[in-house]
Amino acid sequence: MKIFAHISWLFATIIIAVSLTIMILTFYILPRPYSRKLSAWLIRISIFFTVEVKGKEDPKAQMFLLNHQSDLDIVVMETITSRDLTWVAKKELFDMPFFGLILKLPQDIAVERESKTSLIKLLKDAKRVLKTNRVITMFPEGTRSTKDKMLPFKSGAKIVADANRLRVQPVVLIQTSKYYNIKNFYYKPGRIKAIYMESFVADKNDENWLKDLREKMQKVYDNELANNPSHR
Repeated sequence: MKIFAHISWLFATIIIAVSLTIMILTFYILPRPYSRKLSAWLIRISIFFTVEVKGKEDPKAQMFLLNHQSDLDIVVMETITSRDLTWVAKKELFDMPFFGLILKLPQDIAVERESKTSLIKLLKDAKRVLKTNRVITMFPEGTRSTKDKMLPFKSGAKIVADANRLRVQPVVLIQTSKYYNIKNFYYKPGRIKAIYMESFVADKNDENWLKDLREKMQKVYDNELANNPSHR
């Protein structure tokens, strides 16, 4: 069974690489954001996973905040919304061969941890993006967590949202690492669930809203696992 999962992971990874190459080749041919959407849909269809969406996307949302477990998270989000997403990612990813180009071409936002100058740049880049009606999309945990407990949320999301008084919509993804786990070389097709929570306008006077949001998202995640045995 593990051998089959490893073979499936290799197949899925090849599909992902090919689809991302197509995104690069079509970026200047297709209107944005269709090259990225095409790539995401090719991945989703070719490796045989489906997505069940619960709740409704707020068409006025200016920022999406997602929990992060797997590389599939980006594919899921790109295929459940038609909006042009601007992903915020650590600068090291932008410097990587090939994958860095996937982030640079659409002008996604790079952040450098523990850097005050990077924070200033983040705020400037956020203003640039908002003027083009793109949606700032972040993993506030800052890195993947393959466990069922979300990591503490980094302050960057709150700083950007507060500075621009953004309408924020949280999205909870259920156990995506159960299907694609790059560390364990594991993949199996399945049905991933994405839950849109209620949107809200960031209030800079509320110092704890990001911390409270993590608790609310964790509660949604825990309730889904408790009430749906198929996720376990």
